[in-house]
Amino acid sequence: MSSNNDFKSVPQARTSAPSKTTFHFVAGLASGLTSSILLQPADLLKTRVQQSRETAALLPTIKAILSSDHPVRNLWRGTLPSALRTGFGSALYFTSLNALRQSLAQTETSFAVASGNGVKNGQISSSALPKLSHTANLATGAVARVAAGFAMMPITVIKVRYESDYYAYRSLYSAGRDIVRTEGFRGLFAGFGATAARDAPYAGLYVLFYEQLKKTFARVKSSGHGDHTQTASSPAVNFASGALAAGFATAVTNPFDAVKTRLQLMPGKYGNMLRAVQLMIHEDGVRSLFGGLGLRMARKALSSALAWTVYEELILHAEKNWASQNKMKL
Repeated sequence: MSSNNDFKSVPQARTSAPSKTTFHFVAGLASGLTSSILLQPADLLKTRVQQSRETAALLPTIKAILSSDHPVRNLWRGTLPSALRTGFGSALYFTSLNALRQSLAQTETSFAVASGNGVKNGQISSSALPKLSHTANLATGAVARVAAGFAMMPITVIKVRYESDYYAYRSLYSAGRDIVRTEGFRGLFAGFGATAARDAPYAGLYVLFYEQLKKTFARVKSSGHGDHTQTASSPAVNFASGALAAGFATAVTNPFDAVKTRLQLMPGKYGNMLRAVQLMIHEDGVRSLFGGLGLRMARKALSSALAWTVYEELILHAEKNWASQNKMKL
């Protein structure tokens, strides 16, 4: 018969106190804003490269921007919608992801205790977040990302149009007004199918590999110090795990991202996902489905690693504060 000590490391579902939910929102917002502002030039270049075959070369695109009258301003063109989309998108994503993980963690914990399978003492982790099975990591990441993506879709469409040099929008307001006037409110959700097809597998794979890589890196880090029982919590572990997980998930889902960009830029021409794929391959070749892959991999690796590291560190800091406050109350 298993002793109670076998299960004391099983992750317990936290309370759904408003302050904790709010902090997940704020932590997600802060991490999203940080990564989006710092990496906006890479996002803009990706959009330009994915536009068409004529703009598919990276170096000429960079030279054209740098030779313009305001190169720095042009590199950060579209920062406001990017910051709004990524900032609030990350806030919604991390908040909903945490809620889903808390709920599933409680279910999996109850099942583990009932079946006699628990997380043993000494299990290594680099996160204060609930630990889930591979399937649960995959599912929660996908569901949370698609939900957040739908909520932020209008800002995403405006951002892509504003970043592109296909349109001469002078402001975000004029971009949004023109989209609604010419395409209706439906135009603000152009490319959502491709976005969901990209985001669901990307986010699911990302969370799955992120959690697995954290365990691997933390185990290596702990074994290097000759200590297998301590929890290895390190920003370096989270950053490296985030970068590698994002790189892999990005490579797998890039065709959906390329299709999404075309649909959002020229919905009248491409119509739907299937037609967009057919036209892209016919006009620009299979290579067009992987346009901007290098830029997207670099940007995603850095942005995801940065966002998740900032988020995890803020949550860990908050957990310590909450724990100390609870001890003082006792």
